[in-house]
Amino acid sequence: MSQLPEQPADLSVPTSADVARLAGVSRATVSYVLNNNTTVRISEPTRRRVREAASHLGYVPHAAARSLRAGHTRMVLLPTVHVPADPLHQRFLADLQTDLRRLDYTVVQYGTVGLDAGEAARSWAELRPVAVVSPAGITLTPHAIGVLTRSGAKAVLTLGPQPVEGAHALVTDQREVGSCAVRHLLSRGRRRIGVVMPQDPGLALFSGPRLAGARRAVEESGTDARIQPLPLRYDEASAEELAARWRSLALDAVFAYDDEYAMLLTRALQDAGVLVPAETAVIGAGDLMLGRLLRPRLSSVRTELATAQPPAELIDRLVQHPGGAPERHYLLRTAVVARESS
Repeated sequence: MSQLPEQPADLSVPTSADVARLAGVSRATVSYVLNNNTTVRISEPTRRRVREAASHLGYVPHAAARSLRAGHTRMVLLPTVHVPADPLHQRFLADLQTDLRRLDYTVVQYGTVGLDAGEAARSWAELRPVAVVSPAGITLTPHAIGVLTRSGAKAVLTLGPQPVEGAHALVTDQREVGSCAVRHLLSRGRRRIGVVMPQDPGLALFSGPRLAGARRAVEESGTDARIQPLPLRYDEASAEELAARWRSLALDAVFAYDDEYAMLLTRALQDAGVLVPAETAVIGAGDLMLGRLLRPRLSSVRTELATAQPPAELIDRLVQHPGGAPERHYLLRTAVVARESS
């Protein structure tokens, strides 16, 4: 139990001087401890006493004052856009925020719906972030990147399928998902391959590149295989309509965009009497557990995020050593999990 004295009843807004007085240390020591400064040796009992005093008083460091003293913020801005909740993307952002906080950065999510690249960059710059990780839904321009760097951003990174001139890039190339799926189908002797194109406009960010990757795999194969896009809404009526005319399409395989669309279409095909995989092989993406419970079990493209250096540490390095040439880091790793459906 702490032996710190009781907080004075008339104290309103606590200051670092109050914490120092209560803990019996200097204000500099309070600053070192609460800002996680490891360059100065401070004993663990002293650190504990300072934290207890700050907690007892309800004191937190003033971010603006700290930024003024340091000449920059510790804020990493993560702009948000309206895109469908991709589990891999959501997990990446959650892990990134956790790791950045562990490195003593303040992570701020900022809504940018309705803003173009120039407007978005100006609104981000007003917050004076030390780093910005721009999502795939906003295509930054070199001018917008210049606005951010001139406002004090030491690192501007884009997260998406294509690098942007002047920015560091965390590349998630969705084309590889389509290529991986179609290479697998080609290896199984399939030559007339449908590619499901979800009719949800928000998914175009992913479905377009996946279709391009599927076509690339066919071109590289040197076979007479062909690709046919298949528009599909995520509802039973749309799947039933597609399944009803399936045999007229003369397709022997389908890459169904992801596991959810694959399960929807597989059920409709089976209800229409189309044999899977005898007549049509099916593969999805995402490797969901539910896909393993289907009969036949669903083949899928497993996707993982992988870099040589954790993204938070990468951002920290770029902030600590700004001004270098733009770096490219490819995050998406794919592999087929082959099961009975293909």
